[in-house]
Amino acid sequence: MPTPPRIVLINPPHTAIGSRIPDEHLPPLGLLSVGGPLLDAGFAVSLLDADRENLPLPAITGQVRQLRPTVAMLGHSGSSSAHATVVELCRLLKQALPELTIVYGGVHPTYHWQEILRDCPAIDFIVRGEGEQTALSLLEALRDGDPLDGVKGIAFRHQGQVLGTPPAPPLRDLDAYRVGWELIDHARYSYWGGKRAVVVQFSRGCPYPCSYCGQRGFWTRWRHRDPVAFARELARLHREHGVELINFADELPTGSRKAWRTFLEALIAEDVPLLLVGSTRAGDIVRDADILHLYRRAGVIRFLLGIESYDEATLANINKRADVSEDRQAIRLLRQHGIVSMATYVLGFEEEGDRDYWRSFRHLLRYDPDQIQLIYATPHRWTPFYATVEERQVIETDTRRWDYKHQVLAVRRVPAWRVFLWFKLIELAMQARPRALGRILLHRDGDFRHAMRWYSQIGRRVWFHEVAEFLRRIPGLRPGPTLREFLGPSLADAEYAHDRSQRIATDRKHAETLAE
Repeated sequence: MPTPPRIVLINPPHTAIGSRIPDEHLPPLGLLSVGGPLLDAGFAVSLLDADRENLPLPAITGQVRQLRPTVAMLGHSGSSSAHATVVELCRLLKQALPELTIVYGGVHPTYHWQEILRDCPAIDFIVRGEGEQTALSLLEALRDGDPLDGVKGIAFRHQGQVLGTPPAPPLRDLDAYRVGWELIDHARYSYWGGKRAVVVQFSRGCPYPCSYCGQRGFWTRWRHRDPVAFARELARLHREHGVELINFADELPTGSRKAWRTFLEALIAEDVPLLLVGSTRAGDIVRDADILHLYRRAGVIRFLLGIESYDEATLANINKRADVSEDRQAIRLLRQHGIVSMATYVLGFEEEGDRDYWRSFRHLLRYDPDQIQLIYATPHRWTPFYATVEERQVIETDTRRWDYKHQVLAVRRVPAWRVFLWFKLIELAMQARPRALGRILLHRDGDFRHAMRWYSQIGRRVWFHEVAEFLRRIPGLRPGPTLREFLGPSLADAEYAHDRSQRIATDRKHAETLAE
């Protein structure tokens, strides 16, 4: 019987400010989701979380050498901004261990597999799309010596040619593949001010066609786990591992009112003191006005709402399909139920000017969210948004900084330093306004106060770090090549390339999902 490969899962270090400033880290859910099926199939699997340890690349190489794996599998949730680091790490790993088989997966390699295999000889295989079954099938084929062209959803080189096998279908049953929680020491992961924490997914995908989203084509369609079984798993994580906080990685966990309500009721019945944080759409909060008390009873303490813009024309251009009248209503409803609202607002969708930034500030003041998260529009080649901005000039050519917290695209009417000034002043004014300070100091709910204070503390550290970093970088911030010249033409036709049938099915499923 062939000897099973010894596998190390590597979470590479990330340069994003959010990864480096807090003293807390969350487990790498994507790698753990791949690890669970591999463990169940009898493979020897270990995890090297270099992001948590902030290890330099030579140190990672040394640790991998000590583990002596036959296969290294890499992936990162910050897929595009981590790519340059992954490429350099793979080069070092291959130099140190020439016989090591390197497998790379995630959103970015799913769409850039051809050029990666063409330009990065250290990378042997790419897993395209969801990894649980595809990675397992690939490792079984390598173990058993089976033909690789029979494994769906991978790419590799054969006789000097880059080959991609037919797409793997999206997973129908998310409960069929378990997360390999035993690969981590839960005591080493925390969030929310020292609370033991994990990242989970109740659902995958989103039925909305926002043109800038880098995730919708990757997941292809919206699906959810069994609500009762999922609640039972979260309760077990608390009882057996002391987990206190659950961070949802879903794009839209509330996509089905029926399934979400069933989950909330099941978690309430488990009677565990968990706190839940995640992201959703304002429309779902308004839709669920009559059951928001269940949100809070189940432990929901914060929801991030993608407000994105105040301008109806901009929202139409990015295909947001949102009603701005619902945004303020959703924030008010969350506050009434003791749930912190965080509004995400994006600068850079259009060629903005000073007046636009002022209007954005006034807009956010009227909405009065408890917390805000300002980010810069960051184009991904496989999204429809990319084609609309590919003639704009790139101001940040280090893709490791394409983490939504650095300005990527130049604005013709406003120099980079003034865009940054607006960005930081809006953050400061919103977080230091009397209403926000009052909620930090005086809110009657202790969990609400803790959430506000923790975010404020982290925000202050990040704010000053970003200002200091920007002042050091000012001399080099000049408009450079156009986006098309820098990265190449749009890959929007490949958005659903690993499951083309979903381009039509997603729009059809949109109405069905919202009707549930």
